[in-house]
Amino acid sequence: MNDVAEPSVKLFEGERWLILTGLFGIVLAVFTAVVIYFQGPIVLPEGNLESAFSFNAAVGIYILSIAAILPLAKLTVRKRKVIRRLFIVSSLYSYGIESIQHLRGLNPRFSVEGSLVDMIAGMLFGVISLLLVILALVLTIQFFRIKSPYERPLIILGIRYAFFSILVGNLAGIWMIVLQGRFTGDMGNLIVLHGIGFHALQTLILPAWFLENSQVKDRLKKTLIHYGSIAWIVSIILIGFQTALGRTVFELSALPILTGIVLFIWLGATIMSFVLFVRKEKIKRALFN
Repeated sequence: MNDVAEPSVKLFEGERWLILTGLFGIVLAVFTAVVIYFQGPIVLPEGNLESAFSFNAAVGIYILSIAAILPLAKLTVRKRKVIRRLFIVSSLYSYGIESIQHLRGLNPRFSVEGSLVDMIAGMLFGVISLLLVILALVLTIQFFRIKSPYERPLIILGIRYAFFSILVGNLAGIWMIVLQGRFTGDMGNLIVLHGIGFHALQTLILPAWFLENSQVKDRLKKTLIHYGSIAWIVSIILIGFQTALGRTVFELSALPILTGIVLFIWLGATIMSFVLFVRKEKIKRALFN
């Protein structure tokens, strides 16, 4: 077994403004939920506050995740500052246009009821979305360029898998921009693929953090991360195929069923990682009590 040493590079370290930006998105999501409770989600002619709620919450969680991993990217001070500022500005604009336009009853991206200014704002929203894609690609390249030996190798391994998943999510986002909407075929919904792809920053990194703080052999830790992460990535690829066919991922057919089976592999690896983490914490409490 391995002793768990205190890491010198900490998650979230030095990223106060990114943390605040992420929390702001979550606060906006809560505010939107309150508005929905009192007046319902639909604001005519095009607004849907449920979309604003899910968008603000998702971007807020995404930015918090970026704040967590950015200290591990081994960027120069200048590059890190530039990336931080671009994430903050892009997020604030995205929160603003998503929330304001839906409250005004307009589609923030593809409005057919808005004025010329609204259409320009929507086009800028598309540019901002592409900027977020570019920033994700920059971080993907950076994390794959980090050479061994490096600190917190289990977290880095989880991050690398997560950014592959984000790449798929970004492709779904670009697909939506090209289609000027989120639907494919009769029932395919690209927003599902887009959202699940981005959540890898939580679903693949959190198990790595559990294992980093567990006292078991490194070989077992890496095996769990590999199995769980590969299962997650296979699942979003299957979701991508189902969506491309224009069919919902929630129907009982071959691809969704296979996706569910693969996700159970990811879930099993994640649960085992958590169990090993809890066992270590119990041992620690027993020693100090």
